[in-house]
Amino acid sequence: MNLKEVLRSTIKEAVISIFEVNLPEVEFQPTRKDFEGDITVVVFPMLRHIKGNPAQIGQQIGAYLEETVDVVSGYNVVKGFLNIVIDDSFYLDFFNGIKDSTDYGYVVNTSNDAVLVEYSSPNTNKPLHLGHIRNILLGYSVAEILKASGKKVYKTQIVNDRGIHICKSMLAWKKYGNGETPESTGIKGDKLVGNYYVAFDQTYKAEVAEMIAGGCAKDKAEKEAPILLEAQKMLRKWEAGDSEVVALWKKMNQWVYDGFDVTYDNLGVDFDKLYFESDTYLLGKDVVADGLEKGIFYKKEDGSVWIDLTDEGLDEKIVLRSDGTAVYMTQDIGTAIQRAKDYTDIGGMVYTVGNEQDYHFKVLFLILKKLGFSWADSLYHLSYGMVDLPSGKMKSREGTVVDADDLMEDMTTTAANISEELGKLEGYSETEKQGLYQMIGLGALKYYILKVDPKKRILFNPEESVDFQGNTGPFIQYTYARIQSILRKAESGEQVFDMESLKALRLHEKEKELIKQLQLFPETIQLAAENYSPALLANYTYDLVKEFNSFYQQVSILGELNQDKKALRVQLSKKVGEVVQSAFKLLGIEVPDRM
Repeated sequence: MNLKEVLRSTIKEAVISIFEVNLPEVEFQPTRKDFEGDITVVVFPMLRHIKGNPAQIGQQIGAYLEETVDVVSGYNVVKGFLNIVIDDSFYLDFFNGIKDSTDYGYVVNTSNDAVLVEYSSPNTNKPLHLGHIRNILLGYSVAEILKASGKKVYKTQIVNDRGIHICKSMLAWKKYGNGETPESTGIKGDKLVGNYYVAFDQTYKAEVAEMIAGGCAKDKAEKEAPILLEAQKMLRKWEAGDSEVVALWKKMNQWVYDGFDVTYDNLGVDFDKLYFESDTYLLGKDVVADGLEKGIFYKKEDGSVWIDLTDEGLDEKIVLRSDGTAVYMTQDIGTAIQRAKDYTDIGGMVYTVGNEQDYHFKVLFLILKKLGFSWADSLYHLSYGMVDLPSGKMKSREGTVVDADDLMEDMTTTAANISEELGKLEGYSETEKQGLYQMIGLGALKYYILKVDPKKRILFNPEESVDFQGNTGPFIQYTYARIQSILRKAESGEQVFDMESLKALRLHEKEKELIKQLQLFPETIQLAAENYSPALLANYTYDLVKEFNSFYQQVSILGELNQDKKALRVQLSKKVGEVVQSAFKLLGIEVPDRM
């Protein structure tokens, strides 16, 4: 039982004993720096259940705690706030209990239910871009945090590998490609295919302009441009299984998959299973037919099938067109059900998708619930805001989107330039420098994106993200490297302290504050998992590092003459480093041993 649980239980006992009242909840907060104490009980909410003066109520509860709980060494009351002083022995015992733990903060999976986390889910007609990066980093980190919180997790994506957009790239390559390949050009496969998507668009716009100039109405020109009609014909051939079109589709999609794999590898993310829209786009039609029989859906005069969600504050939603073809909603219904069949232990699914799809997922989850699936109550849309860049920064060669590979390369270059200016890497070989630049650059990118609450829009500033001061990835990485330097300089052999000797001494305020911060790590993982928010973990890590730097500046570590104190401080430094490394691992960020 942790300290809060002990105090909560004892405070409830005190209230029953003194006031003969059952108190439903106890509210705690950290003690303000200008008052003595380690944890504060807020008395004001108790007044709903206990009549009296809040200061007097606090005094009575404080006296009960001091007499009953061994680790409570004192208390003071400021108006309606009971500040409790915890004995140093509690913090020493706590730290002694975690210092050798290799998986501190992590919970072993004890649940039979698994969670499936979907992220990335790109189209195969262009490379991954900045929007995908936020999606991928969020989804991957949430999956890792859920695992650390004690859940079994499956990581997945659905690749949008079919449709008119894919055919546009295919047709342009067929017309203008002259048989070129990623191997013959040296161009990454997803970028090569993306170039042909742009080429299609250029031809299409030119044809539309020519038709309009010839007297054709704009709407008609946009619908009947020759290259668009050819692409639509190619799509129909694909749907009919035309061997030549399918072979081209497979070849070009493979180029894209190979390109995606390189990007995912550079980002340090992975998946347990891939789903492909070409396999799933017909799923859900049988479910709709079944739901129609049960009265969940209804058919309109033109033969289209709908669901009426107006009673739930939504609108009517089409699930099958009048010609019997599926819409995206139909496919998503079918895919969710297929995943539950593939993974029979799934108890919930997390969809990492931008906030422009908020309404879609409200409808999807409600439909699945109406269809009677028990896991539908455990579906979650991890909705996130867009990422903007300062104008003119890091545009891709087409000048339209920010390419993910280009962004990562630019981040490494930015890290190199700033590191060189600061002179932080003297004595490094060129190979070591390049590895470190990449670690710093990617760490800066990932941390800058993940430290922001997912729902908020981000203005991403590359140079600001690579600052070695403030709430940034490099600042935290630099502190970790500083800790490793301290550990290397510490005397050889295990730093062991004698608990009884230490208990005879007072803990320095900074030692105690650092142990308090370490105490918060397990509950921060749980909070981040419950809220699907890596930002909570990122900002906890920054707070821990700030506390360590304050500790480092105000106490002597290696120069401490008392050997037990010195050993404690070295061990404290080591544990902070381990927690930083663990937290950053959950964010998908590496930390350097020296910097």
